[in-house]
Amino acid sequence: MKSIESILKTASVDFHPVVDLPKNYEVLDLTKNSWNLPETEFCIGKYDEYRPNMYNTNIFDGIRNIHMGIDIGGPVGTSCMAFTDGVISHYGYNPEPGDYGNVVITKHRISQITIWALYGHLDYLSIVNKSVGQRVSAGEMIGNFGNNKENGGWEPHLHFQLSLVEPLTHDLPGVVSSEGREQALLDYPDPRLVLGPLY
Repeated sequence: MKSIESILKTASVDFHPVVDLPKNYEVLDLTKNSWNLPETEFCIGKYDEYRPNMYNTNIFDGIRNIHMGIDIGGPVGTSCMAFTDGVISHYGYNPEPGDYGNVVITKHRISQITIWALYGHLDYLSIVNKSVGQRVSAGEMIGNFGNNKENGGWEPHLHFQLSLVEPLTHDLPGVVSSEGREQALLDYPDPRLVLGPLY
């Protein structure tokens, strides 16, 4: 059976950028539990990165500190786009401190596999007219970066995560425990498979 990596790498699909990034951006090191504002306007937080003591609000049961998406930091209002054609499968608001805030999850069929993409920490007004089942085209706006009053209390950024497991609601575990890492890497593949080599 082919791996998700080989399927997506050989798919005859040109994936659209999810965020229009400038040539210069900073790749963050969040292993030190600090999201310091970078010198560049945009920045990247890594996939499968160990981030000790960063996720400590009530929604994080146990010790969860391994990041399962890619964070793209930038100004409030930055647009996020669909990476390929699909439909909206879930959307809504996760209101707790440390959570995603406003979220859209899209569903895609690529080379006989179904994959979901979570766009988290969005601005409410940019998703207000979304609906489940709504078709999206590659490059179509999914939403905009929200501010920290509506995005769970974080610096403005997009949390982008892929999933081979169908979400039950407008949520996915964005960080997992060390014990859950091996399965999570199978369930939530590296977003660079569709985002390209960001780092």
